[in-house]
Amino acid sequence: MPSHALKLFADYHQFYLQDEVAEGDLSQSWGTEAVERMLAVADGVVGVGTLRNMEVSVTLEFLDAEPTVEPASFDHIAEASLVVRSGTLVIAGCTDYFPDAARFALAAGNYRVRLSISGFDTLSEDGLDGEDHYLVQLWQAPLIEPVVLKQGEF
Repeated sequence: MPSHALKLFADYHQFYLQDEVAEGDLSQSWGTEAVERMLAVADGVVGVGTLRNMEVSVTLEFLDAEPTVEPASFDHIAEASLVVRSGTLVIAGCTDYFPDAARFALAAGNYRVRLSISGFDTLSEDGLDGEDHYLVQLWQAPLIEPVVLKQGEF
């Protein structure tokens, strides 16, 4: 189970997971439901909402099978699907320079993306500081509509 610790600048309170050749556009995807679930979806792209508009800690895990849901360990858990066609997954902050973004080899196919967020209660009053953490897990699975498994209070 490869795991990668990343620091991403979550400008506009978001970062992206996307197939390297995807042309999906999230600009119309961040409706009220997407904001509440902290996941927006477009063709080949999943946008992850963040609590802070700052650098955030992200753990990215590639799994062989669906992991157990651990609601007691996280403040918010949501899932969506991502289609990877190119064999390369890119993860980047909203305003990162795309050619410099982190890339990971990933077999082409349909993936489930589970976002598990912890640290809601660590944010400073001004929202600039905190120990919020974003666990992003991917495994091959049939496509689904986005779903919240545990709704965070934010």
